[in-house]
Parts: sequence; structure tokens; C-alpha cells
Amino acid sequence: MNAPVLETEEHQALRAAVAALGRRYGRDYMTRVVAEEGHPDELWADAAKLGYLGVNLPEEYGGGGGGIAELSIVLEELGAAGSPLLMLVVSPAICGTVIARFGTDEQKRQWLPGLADGSRTMAFGITEPDAGSNSHRITTTARRDGDDWLLTGRKVFISGVDIADATLIVGRTEDARTGRLKPCLFIVPRDAPGFARNRIDMEVQAPEKQFELVLDDVRLPADALVGDEDAGLLQLFAGLNPERIMTAAFSVGMARFALERAVEYAKERAVWKSPIGAHQAVAHPLAQSHIEIELARLMMQKAARLYDEGDDMGAGEAANMAKFAAADACVKAVDQAVHTLGGNGLSKEYGLASLIVASRVARIAPVSREMILNFVSHQTLGLPKSY
Repeated sequence: MNAPVLETEEHQALRAAVAALGRRYGRDYMTRVVAEEGHPDELWADAAKLGYLGVNLPEEYGGGGGGIAELSIVLEELGAAGSPLLMLVVSPAICGTVIARFGTDEQKRQWLPGLADGSRTMAFGITEPDAGSNSHRITTTARRDGDDWLLTGRKVFISGVDIADATLIVGRTEDARTGRLKPCLFIVPRDAPGFARNRIDMEVQAPEKQFELVLDDVRLPADALVGDEDAGLLQLFAGLNPERIMTAAFSVGMARFALERAVEYAKERAVWKSPIGAHQAVAHPLAQSHIEIELARLMMQKAARLYDEGDDMGAGEAANMAKFAAADACVKAVDQAVHTLGGNGLSKEYGLASLIVASRVARIAPVSREMILNFVSHQTLGLPKSY
């Protein structure tokens, strides 16, 4: 697929360059990494060397000086080549963005150069066993102990903790004026005493593993707190909106990969006199998938632009819509691709069967499609709140 004509020349050049890197690795590489229980270290290193991992981070800290628009292009094109890097969503997009916007000068100096050049990674911990999509029910709490913080709680389905140097944990502190708990963000080093992880066995075939985290009075210095203790949701959604946009990029890339495999097959596979792609029953669903992917990509680009321009409210609405549209487009594209290939769609040779499970992840995480519909019905349409 050609680069969208609405993009700048710089964006088109970035898209072409990342696509070339993706083709050097491809789906076979990622499948081998998963089978070997490894990590895509070679691809991560090459992407870092070319400046793609930190393209959204400030230039003064070794980044590319771009934004989420540029980083989403990187993830989309790697996904379209069959080799997406999930940690792009977590490390530079969420954690890097939050630290760049709200971190102290020392936190920026300590973390941003490493996040930009790929030498350091950071995981992100928000989901809890009894909270799900409700960030207001988070029970991981931080209390002061002298100049330190003591952090206690549990997290589930946290990606890449085994390879991350630290995890940006969403906890809650008590407001001395009201007694209410408010969200705050803490950098927890991987080797901090009291910080334990347990791997969760998943059916999703991905190199990034999922973990349950247990924080048992993890002692953190005062400077582990990122940003203002009273900023609350503003800082939290500074990371969650990029997460939604990047999840949309992940989905669009996967959908493009599946559709391209299906189109190639439909052009060549001949059961009767002509290729199966000549039949409308095969061609029309593929055409519809292409339309849905393009529409999702446009909303993703809108969300990224709004975010990069500093419109947090507008970006929040668009990011949720982009994630919703891209997740649906991805599930439908993968399903139609498998159906187009028939039995071959379930074979390892074509690399589509494993996407049946993977494509559904974006419908569930980082926020379910039902919660997005709640958000749009209440926040956008002004309907009574149902949750």
C-alpha cells in the first residue's frame, strides 16, 4: 500500500524507510523469535540505530523531536511487514511521553536518552485484578514514610517486565485535604526489594510476555514520583492517549499485513478458469477491509495530530475512536484473510493463523470496546452516564 497522500514528505520518507527495515525481518523472523522464547533484540537494535525508537522524544535527550504521529508510523509499518514491536507502545510512547512532559530534569536525563536509543526500556503497570478498565478502582497505594514512599498492591497483564529496566506504576496517594485517593505515577526499578513478578501463560503468540506484579511495601525515594502529586488524571491520560493511538497503529499494521497476504493469494489462486480474486464473493470483502483499514488510519492520524498539538481533550476522544475502529478493522481483516486462503489460512506457511488470537487483543486492551462506547455515548453525545 502506498503512503497516504495527506502525509508530509517527511512522513512519507519515514514510512518508506521503516517499511524497508520491516521487510528485512518480516513475519518469519517474529515467528522464529516466539518459537525460541526469545525477544526481537536484533530488530529492536536496528530500529534504535536508525533513530526510530525515540522518534517522538525531545532532541535534547537524543530523540527525534517528533511526536506520536511519527512513532505511530514506525509501529504501523513494522506491523505491516509482520514484525511489530509491542514495546514501542509501552516504552517510548507511554513512559517516554509521560517523563518528557512531566518528569523532573533529573528523570529526563536519567531515562530519556536510554529510551530513545533503545539501551533502556520501561514497562507500564496500570491494570489490576479487581479494577479492569476502571482506573478509579485502583488499589495499589503509596504512603509516605519520612522522605520515601512505600508502594503496595498488585498488577496484572503487564507487558515486558522481564526485559524492562523499570516499570512506571500507576498507584494512588491520599489527598490530605479530602482523604480521597488520587492517581500518581512511580518509577519502580526491576530489582527493587519487594517487587516481584509472575509470568501469565497466554495463548497469544508474541515475544512480549505478560506478568502479574506484586508490590509489597516497595520502598522508593521521593524522586521516584513522576510529576506533580496533585496533577492526577492529567498525567495519567498523557500516557493513556498515546497508548490508544499506538494500539490503533499496531492494529492497522497487522490488518494491512493480513490483507496483503490475502490479496496476493486471491490474485494467484485459480480453482476454476480465473483467479479466485475475480469473484465478487472474494473480492468485495477484501475491498471492504481495505476501506475500513483506511478509515481507521485516518482517525489514528487525526488523534496523533491533536495529541501532538497539545489538544488533550480532543485527542482523548479521537484516540478512543481510532483504537475502536482499528481493532475492529484488524479482526475483520484477519478473519477475511484466513477465509480467503481456506485451509492454507490455518497453515504455518502463510503466518495468518496465529493472528486470529492476536488480532482480538486490541478489542480488549488497553481498554475494551464497550468502555469506549461508554466514553463516546457519555462524553461526546452527552447521554446519561451508564457506568
